[in-house]
Amino acid sequence: MNPHVTILGAGLSGALMSIFLARNARKVVLYERRPDLRKVDMDAGRSINLALAARGIEALKEAGVFEEVEPLLIPMRGRILHALDGQQSFVPYGQRPHEVIFSVSRPGLNGVLLDHAQRVYGISAKFLHAARAIDFDRDELTMLNEVTGDPQRLRMAPLIAADGAGSIVRRAMTGQLGVRVTEDMLEHGYKELTLPASATGTHRVEKHALHIWPRGGFMLIALPNLDGSFTVTLFLPLRGSDSFATLDGRDAVDDFFRRHFPDAVPLMPNVAREFLENPIGRMGTVYCDHWAARDKAVLLGDAAHAMVPFHGQGMNCCFEDCAELHRMLEATGDWSRAFRAFEHERKPNTDAIAAMALENYVEMRDTVRDPKFLLRRELSFELERRYPDRFIPRYSMVMFHHEIPYSVAYDRGRIQAGILERLTERVATVAEVDMQRADAEVRAALPPLDSPAVTDAERTPRRA
Repeated sequence: MNPHVTILGAGLSGALMSIFLARNARKVVLYERRPDLRKVDMDAGRSINLALAARGIEALKEAGVFEEVEPLLIPMRGRILHALDGQQSFVPYGQRPHEVIFSVSRPGLNGVLLDHAQRVYGISAKFLHAARAIDFDRDELTMLNEVTGDPQRLRMAPLIAADGAGSIVRRAMTGQLGVRVTEDMLEHGYKELTLPASATGTHRVEKHALHIWPRGGFMLIALPNLDGSFTVTLFLPLRGSDSFATLDGRDAVDDFFRRHFPDAVPLMPNVAREFLENPIGRMGTVYCDHWAARDKAVLLGDAAHAMVPFHGQGMNCCFEDCAELHRMLEATGDWSRAFRAFEHERKPNTDAIAAMALENYVEMRDTVRDPKFLLRRELSFELERRYPDRFIPRYSMVMFHHEIPYSVAYDRGRIQAGILERLTERVATVAEVDMQRADAEVRAALPPLDSPAVTDAERTPRRA
């Protein structure tokens, strides 16, 4: 097995993958078309804050880097929903002390991973180097040094393409190898805004929660930062009556926020200026029918399966990719076999989380306002207490149980949603639920999570 590896992309996936490879004495070179984010400010308004959960944490621990990441994390125990009249309600993510997710800065996290890769393993990272051509027949990768303008031709294999949703490697695989790709773009975009810290540097709303202003067809969210500020993101249709198309001036922006987010307006004094200055981000899902090109290249992270951000799993899924690809390499000792096995084992799970992320957008912006949603949430916790080996809420399976594959969470989540809907159809409180019926339905439809039937479910291919 060739010990020299090229990784295209020094973002979160590429940086973590380089650490996994270097831990096993492989010589890694990272190429990144952008400047070193540790030395320049990131473009304003282009990064949705990240939520780190169990899957990502497990991968960071496997790579031996979690202790360095931990100081960057702010625990969030649940969602605080902001109603139009200013009332707030807290919806916990889980029911156990450890069932929290963590807000983390993208550039801060990326910087820690790059620092670790270079300090501990001496990994070479070449910034402002862009891939310009890929030839699978000749096994050749052409890079361009954007500082000097000099091209460099490299032997491609093995190449790990962690070059994001717009992957040039994926485009080359489509053109040269006939790989089929679908890119489903949402008709909604986003803008990043800021809720600044108080004059004393403290958080002006609850620090240990993700704040959501759900408004049916759109929403505002806020995640805490270490400096006392919140990164705020507005998700809004691109066209229509309340949309980015209609918010074309300061007066329109101010009026929109006063009407829909009146309790946020006093906390965001620069909202109109930021809104007009920052770009509109686009969101979509990438489906790619093959990730591997023999022993030459494999797609990793967003390059293989970019998804919308509404389940907070994009980064966690990518980190899980890195750990899984590393396990395949160690198990097979062969690039071609490892790349194929990685695609075969991983794709059903990434298709599943892509589907769940799309479903979660509707939940976050609309369903959370339905009293039945809160009732079913409460009942799901009660059923989890009664049947901990059979009934775990889908959100908990995804966020807190790295040992449960996404595809299993998806399949069981659909079954559980049906059970919850039937049990709450004619009741208003958990006390009114027929628990004998609940017992019968849970035992009939949900085998214990450690049973062979559950293991087999992971093997079932799925197209979301």
